Amino acid sequence: MGGLAKGLAVIRAFTRDHAALSLSDIARSACIPPATARRCLLTLEELGYLTRNGRSFLLRPKVLELGAAYLESMNIELITRTHLEELARNTADSSALCVLDGVEIVYVARASVRTLLRLEAHIGSRFPAYATSTGRVLLSGVTQERLEHYLANVRLEALTERTVTEPVKLRALIEECRRGGYSVVEDELAYGVIALAVPVLDAQGRVVAALNSSSHSRRISRSKLVRERLAMLQQASRQISADLATVPWLSLSAQR
Repeated sequence: MGGLAKGLAVIRAFTRDHAALSLSDIARSACIPPATARRCLLTLEELGYLTRNGRSFLLRPKVLELGAAYLESMNIELITRTHLEELARNTADSSALCVLDGVEIVYVARASVRTLLRLEAHIGSRFPAYATSTGRVLLSGVTQERLEHYLANVRLEALTERTVTEPVKLRALIEECRRGGYSVVEDELAYGVIALAVPVLDAQGRVVAALNSSSHSRRISRSKLVRERLAMLQQASRQISADLATVPWLSLSAQR
């Protein structure tokens, strides 16, 4: 399985500060010969995990599937159930934890005391990241290079008349989320759906998931949603982040 080890070493060569790397950069970082690095890069490119820009290589969003599989394997639903159920009781609505998988968000845990009229999500549900509050929170946690790559490659379709489909405007909303620490999306994924989301962090302060509270847009306004639920979400996020940090294999991976 030496080839697998070399391929993973190539993926690990990319970092926040080195999002675009040349063949020689990758070979040096992965401690493998350039010819071997080239074979790994060609395979990863064919599988959709890498792309190239001139002589530089960049990770593609598909590589996030590896991280999503890791988070899902930790039985997130069991770890977060109490916090999500408490949020649902306190708001009389639904709450959920989502991760980024390619260009979509995936529900990995959920609790609800109310059914939305037009859209009902469940564990495993997938929605376009650009049209959701959790998606914008998760995109606010990626590097600028990866965000630009996402915006350049995602297909922005109007799901309602209010869906933001202009890359410049979407980028501004994601940057606003990065600065403010939360995102609100109303009637963009589906009419009647409004949601507020905040990030969930790992031990290094990186965004690994997003926590949301959703409702019907006829029941609550954007300003009231933020005023009444932001503090609750932020508190629950801190508790979930702390719980995730106690998971043995998560703690060990953070030390490596």
